[in-house]
Amino acid sequence: MHKFARPRRAVWGDARFLIGIVLVLLSTGGVWAVVSSAGATTPVLQANRTIVRGEALVSGDFRIVEVGLGAITDRYLAPQDLHPGQVASRTVAEGELMSGDAAEDADTNRTTTIVVESSTGVPAEVAAGSIVELWHAPPLDGGGATQDVPRILVPEAIVASVTRTDGMLATDDTTVEIVIDRTEVAEALAAITGGSVLSVVPIGAGS
Repeated sequence: MHKFARPRRAVWGDARFLIGIVLVLLSTGGVWAVVSSAGATTPVLQANRTIVRGEALVSGDFRIVEVGLGAITDRYLAPQDLHPGQVASRTVAEGELMSGDAAEDADTNRTTTIVVESSTGVPAEVAAGSIVELWHAPPLDGGGATQDVPRILVPEAIVASVTRTDGMLATDDTTVEIVIDRTEVAEALAAITGGSVLSVVPIGAGS
């Protein structure tokens, strides 16, 4: 008896083949999306100088850089996010990208700045953004030039600026603008006006 050959099924009709084509297309599309996302950049603000806590944020303190941040882009400030009334909520180092949590409204800021003259030499490495202690030696009750034992007046302050006098002595006076909490202002001003001898000491200098 003559046997007829069974007709071969067309390749394009094979469901498995079609599923394979779909999977390849999906894989290719996924890779393209990842590559495209990695190559995308977003304009964000970068500090062109050290900005200390409590300072007003102004456009002149930033440059605009294009960076590829992917999913974390929203954590950083874009040029359009900067508006009047914002201050730094922490110190932002020169070259640092400006994150959203480093800015706050001036109304919520609890710091202010005062200027003190340090009676002791301030190390050269102390600059804007440095964390220091403010010490004071109050005058003794007997008056005169005798001072009491030095003690810490402000345990932690941030340096806003330093102005050094020219001289060869380590004890040459140095004017330092520091950022302190508003709750510490009254005691600090009382020490300044009360004749205390003030000293700015870098934290860790004595360790």
